[in-house]
Amino acid sequence: MKGAATVAAASRGYDGGKKINGRKRHVVTDCLGLLLVVRVTAASVTDRDAARLLLPRLRTRFTKISLVWADGGYTGELVSWAKRKLQLTLQIVKRTDDMEGFVVLPRRWMVERTLGWLLNSRRLARDYESRCDTAEAMVHWSMIRLMTRQLARPRA
Repeated sequence: MKGAATVAAASRGYDGGKKINGRKRHVVTDCLGLLLVVRVTAASVTDRDAARLLLPRLRTRFTKISLVWADGGYTGELVSWAKRKLQLTLQIVKRTDDMEGFVVLPRRWMVERTLGWLLNSRRLARDYESRCDTAEAMVHWSMIRLMTRQLARPRA
């Protein structure tokens, strides 16, 4: 996400793939798309490095989780590290070479849907927070708001 002028330069970075100067939100969701763990880092931090910070937090909070689906940015030595250190099976969901254009990939759409839900909060459309932990708290606040609205919605 792009950072506003209030975001400190020390916690910002440049993501060459998306050509954005700001921060990244790394999230782990359950099968319904509800937020389990979030980590906000500078955009220059690779997905694998952020996962080394995010997965131990997931392991301590949710001890019964044993399988995590991830996209292609999390490949490499991270898969064996998660198995060895955290007893988590990290399964990579990749696009095949014969796919053209937009294709819905199994399991990855849940995280994308959650990120879309979060962007409905005006506060999260751009990063205004000066600290990463405050940005994480804003993501939690937005998800709490979304979950309580779904719980309070009248059923037919």
